Amino acid sequence: MKTGSKSKVICPFCGAGCAFFIVTKSNSLNIEYISDHPVALGALCPKGNSSISIVKHPDRLKHPLVKSENEWIELPWNDALNLAAERLLDIKKRYGADSVGFLASARATNEEIYLFQKLARLFGSPHIDHCARLCHAPSLVALKDMLGSGAMTNPISDLANSDCIFVLGSNFAETHPVVSRWVWDAKDRGAVVIVADPRRTITTRIADLHLQLRSGSDPYLLYAMMKVIVDRGLCDYQFVRERTEGFDDLYRWLHSFDLKEAVKFTGLSEREIVAAACYYAEAYSAALIYCMGITQHRNGTENVRACANLALLCGKVGAPGSGIFPLRGQNNVQGACDMGALADYLPGYADASNHMELKKLSRVWEKSDLPLGPGYTVTEMTNASLNGKIKAMVILGENPVVSDPEASGVKKALEKLEFLLVIDLFMTETARYADILLPAACWAEKEGSYTNTERRVQWSEKALDPDGDAKPDLWIIGELGKRLKIWGYTPRPDEILREINRVVPQYGGITPERLRLSKNGLIWPCQNESHPGTPILHQSGRFKFHTPQFAIEDKGKIGKNNIFKLITGRLVVHYNSGSMSRRLSELFPYEPIASVSINPEDAAALGLKNGDEVKLIGESGEGIFQIRLDVSVPPKTLFLPFHFPGVNDVVTVGLDTSSRTPGFKDAECRLEVV
Repeated sequence: MKTGSKSKVICPFCGAGCAFFIVTKSNSLNIEYISDHPVALGALCPKGNSSISIVKHPDRLKHPLVKSENEWIELPWNDALNLAAERLLDIKKRYGADSVGFLASARATNEEIYLFQKLARLFGSPHIDHCARLCHAPSLVALKDMLGSGAMTNPISDLANSDCIFVLGSNFAETHPVVSRWVWDAKDRGAVVIVADPRRTITTRIADLHLQLRSGSDPYLLYAMMKVIVDRGLCDYQFVRERTEGFDDLYRWLHSFDLKEAVKFTGLSEREIVAAACYYAEAYSAALIYCMGITQHRNGTENVRACANLALLCGKVGAPGSGIFPLRGQNNVQGACDMGALADYLPGYADASNHMELKKLSRVWEKSDLPLGPGYTVTEMTNASLNGKIKAMVILGENPVVSDPEASGVKKALEKLEFLLVIDLFMTETARYADILLPAACWAEKEGSYTNTERRVQWSEKALDPDGDAKPDLWIIGELGKRLKIWGYTPRPDEILREINRVVPQYGGITPERLRLSKNGLIWPCQNESHPGTPILHQSGRFKFHTPQFAIEDKGKIGKNNIFKLITGRLVVHYNSGSMSRRLSELFPYEPIASVSINPEDAAALGLKNGDEVKLIGESGEGIFQIRLDVSVPPKTLFLPFHFPGVNDVVTVGLDTSSRTPGFKDAECRLEVV
């Protein structure tokens, strides 16, 4: 530990990208706030305030481990890495490089993620993916096609400049708490806030208009609003004429759209729909915020396209206070996408199935036979493991046993692998299946860059050395690559970022030197070293409308035979698979178990009271949970936080055909009284 030092680090939790100082003194760690940080203005959420308890947590892995007859044995780093490389090369020799899958971490630095996907592709496998596939892959597919970029269009702070803020499928007051202050600033200026959510959440308390729609009916709401806007002549026709194409097809489709059907499917009144449409269209500036309540559906890409259609129809893109704000979940999930940790995209969003793009990358990497994509996605790797096509996996900081749907199938897939290498901070539910487990340094014990949800790239400094033998992911990946005969050097963050400058056009001017000197980072695209960055996207250019192709599947089961709609989501004191947040001693007691929230009317009908246990039965598995009576949950609907093992045993879902993202929010289950 560097006693008496002060290091600026990026918060390891959500995608907001809050920064703070870690102050080390007399073997203690403390947080010092950065009052002028452009996102947080010195504020941190409960998880951010508790984050340093992870650094010295007694559960941290400290030494490389190898499994022998179901017992963990400590090994020196050299022996563990040699053995890992030997096993991977043996499987490559026997089955081919494409029999190995790679899962990247959205908590690693840009440099680590870039090097990891480079390792996978130079090894010869196209099967590289990460957790964005489970959340915002529909945003990437839809927005990239329609707008040219799949990222948030404006900075978080620009919400304060909006006259109308329309929120769908997001409970940001819990999931991204620092966003709330900018929304409140807008309200103080007189902005109208509209929140569409089946539940009455903390975020809906901010709303001037809460649209408590039927779960999964978001596209009907959005197109109903568009029909009102077109019928009342509220379109921004100048913007549509000068900046878009495909409007005529959408106009004809809207002409035949039945508003009464939308009322029926959404459960909203026509008056509510008209009010929302008029507020949004007539505002001088308007922001549209969405999160996984929009993307985690079997029609998730269509949902995002509907959001973009609405924004384009009203000209609410490319100006202060007007834009599309998909809120990213993990602290570097945006960076992981940018770096190419995706089955279908190379670094910088080049098409992984395009021979010319592969040739460009081949010239930089000096490797002529890069594997043609697309590779397997997260969930497809599970299926490929079960059917014997994937024989080995390398998992960097991911926990699919908790985070993936149909978790029982994930466990079987991991058991079937011939070899599993896991790199992580803790003995996670996934790490228990590993053959070799390597201890990683946490965010405070290494340096590198992170990209937040608003495309802001920031440098995070090393505050202290890790305990034991834990190593930064970059060192581990680099040493593994040397033993796999992929490269012969020991990579440093600076030199990897300089390679990123060459390979990822959006990062062309985001050099190590500029990031270290920059107080608040740089927002991509930033093409060269004289470029200041681009806080607001799409101030010029042309965009494409999308003619809808969606349908809401209603099996008619909800409410019959104790069948409930199951919504999974986040809690303010927890984070993703819970591998870190379930170890936050200050917060964990507030939500120590996965309680299922149920409407009191439904509970009374079943003879249930607070704290009783129920069994939830899905198509692929079941689980027993305590109930919590909660009036915020609508009838015939259950809410279950996804941060705990066992939750996704219940969740059986289909995939969005465009992005191959699981439809978590489409789940149904049967409830039995225990």
